[in-house]
Amino acid sequence: MQIDGARFLKDLHDLRAIGASGIAKGVVRPAYSAADIAAREWLADRMRDAGLDVRFDPAGNLWGIAKGKSLLVGSHSDTQPEGGWLDGALGVVMGLELARAAQEAGGPAVSVVSFQDEEGRFGVTTGSAIWSGSLSLDHADTLTDSAGTSFATARAAMSHLIGDFVDPAQFSGFVECHIEQGPWLDEAGQSIGVVTDIVGIRDMRVTFEGEQNHAGTTPMHRRRDAFQALSAFNTALNDRLRNVVTPQSVWTIGHVSLHPGAHSIVPGKVVFSMQWRDGDTARLTRMETVIRETAADVADATGMRLSFSEMLGLEPVAMDAQLRKALAQAAQQIAPDRWREMQSGALHDATNVAALMPAAMMFAPSINGISHTFYEDTHEADLLCGLNVLAAALPALAKAGGGS
Repeated sequence: MQIDGARFLKDLHDLRAIGASGIAKGVVRPAYSAADIAAREWLADRMRDAGLDVRFDPAGNLWGIAKGKSLLVGSHSDTQPEGGWLDGALGVVMGLELARAAQEAGGPAVSVVSFQDEEGRFGVTTGSAIWSGSLSLDHADTLTDSAGTSFATARAAMSHLIGDFVDPAQFSGFVECHIEQGPWLDEAGQSIGVVTDIVGIRDMRVTFEGEQNHAGTTPMHRRRDAFQALSAFNTALNDRLRNVVTPQSVWTIGHVSLHPGAHSIVPGKVVFSMQWRDGDTARLTRMETVIRETAADVADATGMRLSFSEMLGLEPVAMDAQLRKALAQAAQQIAPDRWREMQSGALHDATNVAALMPAAMMFAPSINGISHTFYEDTHEADLLCGLNVLAAALPALAKAGGGS
């Protein structure tokens, strides 16, 4: 099977141009945006050129399906509001190149997927969660983004493309290739990471409601300032989690909305995102308890009304042993002693797909560990190394998954 590295890199750069930010190699292609839909239509054309049967499902997931039982390879092509050119796109374009090369060589059969809204505009890996059955389409339609737009409204922009859901039984297994999004491979001068497991995640919104008032005339001791409650919560939470977590545990307040958001008004309400991740389900639950109790204590101390949104999340997932072995053997062949086994601290679609079939992941290094930013990048030599490892592993991956 002959891999065309130049064709692969050209596709990556051509895809980057759709929604390009104009800063570094940045891309602005949020789920269901005009740029996201244009990118999916561009990918669909490339899939057709590769001889694949192209379909869009009701969630907006894009499929390029080979004939017969096949190995599924892919990731996602939507980005963060300020995203990089490789997060997700690498896995989709890598799958596309493998599918083309496999078609030209007469097998093994490779299908390609670009899942929708992996970046979580409406929750957590929305498109693959719907396809895997962990999230119903009806429930998903009620979810809203930070601007109040519903999932149902957003996906209506793709109504001219969508068809039926794809049957997972036609796939023997799933492999997702991705940039690491962390510093470990780059710092060690390594080119490949074979993922052992993906951490679990919990995500919800927290609301403190106090009292809106005049910023010049309201004495400090009389204020019920929602931002001060958030500040107190953040400080207390960091202290209280110390004896619960491990060095691999993380938690983030990533989005904050103050009301009314004026210079001369004491803010009466704050809504903020609360997300935490860990590889152990029991620890995720203990962290949740600490988060909720800390918020309640702060609300009582500051005179706030407290409420929580629905909590979304996924459990930690181990990758399939046989698929991991195939990737590890190929990594040692192509990049001897320049690879490692490692946990994924970032969430990926493979978490959902693993509920349906054997699933595995492979990482390429991120320069300086930078991702979710316009400055995300990976050396092209490492991108090509990842492609060559996956190509070398393909016969064993297809056999391990039961494909032809």
